[in-house]
Amino acid sequence: MTLMAIAFYLMSAVTCISGLLVVTARNPVHSVLYLILAFFSAAGLFVLIGAEFLAMLLIVVYVGAVAVLFLFVVMMLDVDFSKLRQGFANYLAPGAVIALVLMGELILIALAISQRGAASGKMPMASRPDATNIQTIGFELYTTYAFVFEAAGFVLLVAMIGAIVLTLRHRTYVKRQDIFKQVTRRRKDAVAVVPAKSGEGIQE
Repeated sequence: MTLMAIAFYLMSAVTCISGLLVVTARNPVHSVLYLILAFFSAAGLFVLIGAEFLAMLLIVVYVGAVAVLFLFVVMMLDVDFSKLRQGFANYLAPGAVIALVLMGELILIALAISQRGAASGKMPMASRPDATNIQTIGFELYTTYAFVFEAAGFVLLVAMIGAIVLTLRHRTYVKRQDIFKQVTRRRKDAVAVVPAKSGEGIQE
């Protein structure tokens, strides 16, 4: 078995196991750590097949959005963030293990692509030999998979709106403007004609 095959099977197993741990972990902090591990392992698989742009996109976009994801989890589940900070030492062990696994994967990827991979130039960089990975991805997204790409955008838009609706809390003691009530207000709702006698004034 070659080093490329070993790297593929190892990172595939780590991706599947970490993805399972994301949905089974009870602590949201542990779920975020396993999610980062799954993203890095998937990015390593992209590097092995020569799709380095997708690997960097996965790390920069998704791993960078993990902080926002964790923020939404805390807001929707109403997790006491102060209690999570108090048990920081409890997250040190799983964090160290995940960091060691990531370091081992990076070393394994570097060794694999140095022998036969994207770094050595022995594998095709794209389906079209006269185009780079970025050009090929853009061409396929906006021609062959244009409908699927737009449908995915609508799904993400609905998910974003749903997250905002779930996390929105109306507080009764906060004064808010009711634009609809202001626009539809009539004269009789805002003005009251009170008969007053001369010299007596108006008493409420």
